[in-house]
Amino acid sequence: MVLAVGAASADLTIVPRLTGAADPMSEVQTPPLARPVTDDVRRMRNYPEQPPVIPHSIEGYQLTLNTNRCLDCHKREFTEGSGAPMISVTHFMDREGQVLADVTPRRYFCTECHVQQTDAAPLVPNTFQDMNQIGRN
Repeated sequence: MVLAVGAASADLTIVPRLTGAADPMSEVQTPPLARPVTDDVRRMRNYPEQPPVIPHSIEGYQLTLNTNRCLDCHKREFTEGSGAPMISVTHFMDREGQVLADVTPRRYFCTECHVQQTDAAPLVPNTFQDMNQIGRN
């Protein structure tokens, strides 16, 4: 097998490393975890259908096959007492769109889609502008 390397290799752009050391076999100290934002303020979503972020600490929350601590506040029958927003009706639908009496198993593990809001700095620069804000100045 012969590989041809020519002018195309001169056009390569080197992307800076985001994590780890320059030497892949060297040891790197793990950075501290970002602190959770615990102000309970609901954040605006960045795009349609984005799962909302979790605006409170979930440290110590049990999320297992038999126990889901999130549902103690976010399930419909508990939202009035807890003041938490109710989980979406989509969490009660199976793959065929049939509404179930309880949370569908495919939406049971909340942290598969929802992440805790933290004060972590971005890894790369971000120049994102909401399309509603473009041209307004």
